[in-house]
Amino acid sequence: MKFSLNPATIFKGMAMGIAEIIPGVSGGTIAFITGIYEDLLHSIKSFDLGLVQWIRKGEFQKAAQHINLPFVVNLGGGMAVGIVIGVFAITYLLEHYPEPLWGFFFGLILASALFIGRQFSIKDMYNIVGLVVGFLIAYGITILTPSEGNTSYVFVFISAMIAISAMLLPGISGSFMLVLMGMYYYILSSVKSILTQFDLASISVIFVFVLGLIAGAMTFSRVFSWLFDRYKEITLAILTGFLLGSLNKIWPWRNIETVFIKETGEIQLITNADMLKSLPAESFKVMSEVQVLPGLYWSTPKTWETLVCLVFGFLIVYIMDRSSGVKV
Repeated sequence: MKFSLNPATIFKGMAMGIAEIIPGVSGGTIAFITGIYEDLLHSIKSFDLGLVQWIRKGEFQKAAQHINLPFVVNLGGGMAVGIVIGVFAITYLLEHYPEPLWGFFFGLILASALFIGRQFSIKDMYNIVGLVVGFLIAYGITILTPSEGNTSYVFVFISAMIAISAMLLPGISGSFMLVLMGMYYYILSSVKSILTQFDLASISVIFVFVLGLIAGAMTFSRVFSWLFDRYKEITLAILTGFLLGSLNKIWPWRNIETVFIKETGEIQLITNADMLKSLPAESFKVMSEVQVLPGLYWSTPKTWETLVCLVFGFLIVYIMDRSSGVKV
């Protein structure tokens, strides 16, 4: 099998990697938008006993064909670059320009939900039920309260399996699942420590995390691929519901509603910006947020910048669908 770099696939991988750094945005959504979702599932599940047999026989050419190696390398390399970019650039944007960034992804996901929704019949009652169920599941996940993390290797492994299963589902963010389990900042800081200090303890954490990702990908890719092969329309309906339900978490303007005070263990209701400013940043953890209009937002809403980014995100999917022939 002749190998060559595929800039388009590399770019899609970069977009997936960047998306997975942001809680609330799914790499699976990007795969769906760019038309590589089913290829991704089939490539992941091809890492099976058949691959082992080809390797044992020394049939490396057939082994490469079995897993579609050029696709895997180009996409995986792009994702690795995207994750590195995301760790530094996206975390900076989240800190300094969160509203326009969330607006961009809101437009991106809204458009992808509308275009994916064109692929199934809304007249079919089963599809309608699937759409509603998918919406309720994703919406329910977005309003769950984050828990305290556990830094044991067993929990790191389990959290990775859960995160990769979410990453493979358009509309459910793997990084957001890590937030819910209290593991997001622990994993993100471990990656940063490796990149900046080559910390050995962090390397062991990420090694276990990667093992969990592999185990989860091997398991859940087969489940999702089976669903696509046998129940494609209702699966697309459920995934569309996932996307629409996830918009609750991505709404650009959100005020903090309740916080957990670490010193006293109390849940405190936040009713205005002054109350929040009076609390030292390291003394509390956000428990819940409430979606508001720009005029009620406690910080600078950056309304026009956010709306421009929202429209830009929407147009990217629209132009991709119209000009490249990709039907998402």
